[in-house]
Amino acid sequence: MEMQKNVSEFVLLGLSYDHGIQMFCFALFLVCYTSLLVGNLVILISIRCSPLFHQPMYYFLSHLALMDICFTSCVTPKFIGDLLVVRKTISYANCMLQVFAMHFFGMTEVLILTVMAFDRYVAICKPLHYVIIMNKTKCHLLLLASWAGGATHSFPQVFIVILLPFCGPNEIDHYFCDIFPLLKVACTDTYITGVLVLANSGIVTLVTFVVLFVSYIIILFTLRTHSAEGRHKALSTCGSHITVIVLFFGPAIFSYLRPPTTYPEDKIFALLYTIIAPMFNPLIYTLRNAEMKNAMRKVWC
Repeated sequence: MEMQKNVSEFVLLGLSYDHGIQMFCFALFLVCYTSLLVGNLVILISIRCSPLFHQPMYYFLSHLALMDICFTSCVTPKFIGDLLVVRKTISYANCMLQVFAMHFFGMTEVLILTVMAFDRYVAICKPLHYVIIMNKTKCHLLLLASWAGGATHSFPQVFIVILLPFCGPNEIDHYFCDIFPLLKVACTDTYITGVLVLANSGIVTLVTFVVLFVSYIIILFTLRTHSAEGRHKALSTCGSHITVIVLFFGPAIFSYLRPPTTYPEDKIFALLYTIIAPMFNPLIYTLRNAEMKNAMRKVWC
């Protein structure tokens, strides 16, 4: 632990050294982050201020919008600010906090997406029991379990990193503090640590993705027996969910389900799941959802 104190801050190398590219990225990601905040806040307020909040699907959707804001805000404001400065630094404490917050909010979001898949499964495959199974108490418990799952995942992750000695190079080849780039600059053999991180982040991400994938296969299989109108409505909702899952899980699986090393492409994939996917979520959930559009009209007009 004594060796850690030699490094009081880390230098983030960011996306590019080119000043022109940095200015372009500053403008682009400032617009993306503003759109993300506005879009998710509109969804959050529209649901909270309308009767939709009492429907399980929209209750979970409002919390997903909140998670999108929290998850992206762990990284993006600092990232955008760093594009304007030459030397991008982050203190040791803030770096550890960023690792914890990213994994906490990220895992909570993954579990809320899983809960939303379960909600759609019950609604489509067991419609007569839906009100009983997805009662208010059950919804609160599922949400609490998602938050607890996020904490259970993130505390071991950050604890693993805190135990690493950092004594020499302090340049992280990324635009935020993540575990694999930190393993690269640790002053010790990190093979075992990398395997533990892979087991925690990689396997959890893959298992959740497989569970979600199988759930929606079952849902789509069940839809064959529904009426054309019911099938269209259910497909519209499930299509939105599946799009969000693919956008989020694709880059996340590439980033964590692999040998513990870093690649130049990591930054691009990280941009996809930290900024781009959360920015598109409001559009995906509202464009094809009549109930959501009506609620927004009533609240905002």
